[in-house]
Amino acid sequence: MKIVFTGGSGRFGKIFKEKTKLKNVLYPKRYQLDITNLKSIQKYLKKHKPKVLVHAAGLSRPMELHEKNIGKSIKTNIIGTCNVVIACSELKIKIVYLSTCYVYPGVKGNYKEDYPLLPYNNYAWSKLGGESALNMYNNSLVIRLCMTEKPFIHKYAFKDMITNFMFHEDFVKIFPKLIHKKGILNVGGKTLSPYKFAKKYNKKVVGVNSFKILKKKIPLKHSMNLSKLKNILND
Repeated sequence: MKIVFTGGSGRFGKIFKEKTKLKNVLYPKRYQLDITNLKSIQKYLKKHKPKVLVHAAGLSRPMELHEKNIGKSIKTNIIGTCNVVIACSELKIKIVYLSTCYVYPGVKGNYKEDYPLLPYNNYAWSKLGGESALNMYNNSLVIRLCMTEKPFIHKYAFKDMITNFMFHEDFVKIFPKLIHKKGILNVGGKTLSPYKFAKKYNKKVVGVNSFKILKKKIPLKHSMNLSKLKNILND
């Protein structure tokens, strides 16, 4: 099965390339496949004829960029993803799209895949914009993901937030079991505060309340219900 992976030069892309056990994966450079250019995508996919496209390319950190430059955020994460969906739908290629747990409201926690969505920042809105296009194409999987680099790179970690962090490497390990699924799937690790998660791997990390760093109040209960994922992994 030939797979095209967009975003291979990004943080997660480099880990995926190093750790994946999947064979026959292509990692096009931007000059080969530019997600902001529909013709570029069509040309590459027609030439290589993959069975699946894993769409990991996009704009993420720093989060402030999505507030300061909404044009770049929209062009990359929303229009870029729409271009990918258009090209894949024309060629009947399966898409696996990496979204984020932050599309949920973050008020109650334990969110199932069918829970109403309400992003709290522009980054999450840009990822939800991409999801909208995916939901119009039946041959697709949206993964609402909560992952981070290993080792935990930050000096501080929120102790008043609840979420489902997992490391890039751990997601790569389970990905082969997910690639053939369709619809929407929550993916992450055990429900913990970022501080408790990070403290297990970095004893020097300092726990802080989110307001101290962000200087504003944000939704803090971002945990997802992972029952659907557990059923897949236990099959």
